[in-house]
Amino acid sequence: MTENHSPEPASIVTGGPVVTLPTRFGRFAVQAWIDAATGAEHLSLSAPGEAGTGTDDPVVRLHSECLTGDVFGSYRCDCGEQLDYALEKIHRLGGTLVYLRGHEGRGIGLANKIKAYSLQEAGADTVEANEQLGLPVDSRDYAAAAGILHSLGLTRIALLSNNPLKSADLSRHGITVTRTVPTEVPARSENRRYLETKRDRMHHTLEVPATEPSPPSEGPSK
Repeated sequence: MTENHSPEPASIVTGGPVVTLPTRFGRFAVQAWIDAATGAEHLSLSAPGEAGTGTDDPVVRLHSECLTGDVFGSYRCDCGEQLDYALEKIHRLGGTLVYLRGHEGRGIGLANKIKAYSLQEAGADTVEANEQLGLPVDSRDYAAAAGILHSLGLTRIALLSNNPLKSADLSRHGITVTRTVPTEVPARSENRRYLETKRDRMHHTLEVPATEPSPPSEGPSK
């Protein structure tokens, strides 16, 4: 006999007033949300899409906060560039970006993330660094994100992500992910190993182009 498994409950979230936020990507309807269980404050940025570019299901990005990447433009990760990519795409196609606070360093916090960077500079990859600190590789939870999406009426979405765990977690909370849309940002020398580790050890759907060989140097004239 097959058991029927009900979706896990999403977090109860309370939304504030909707305001207009003009950005370099265009105008977004912005709303702040408070997670009743944790007190964490999150943000949603929504846009209707440009004429003639809409998709069957709204594009949704769950973006975990990353102070170093989002604010300071760090090249150690691809977070800031993914944020820019998502805002441009959502404004063009229509949908919502949910900015999740409390997710710094895949949930380990800012100070621990800098400690992990120190271990990475000593040779560890991004997974090994967390493990050496005795911390989870990824402790993020998307129950609050699901609560926000339910409140916005976004229960069928196209998920803008390279991380399969996000889709699986949203599905457990009653959000139907009809398709995933990869985020496409270039690899850099500073974050190549980080991206390769996410691809190879965390199963992110990433294409990391091989480093192009340097042109051969000219030998002495004969």
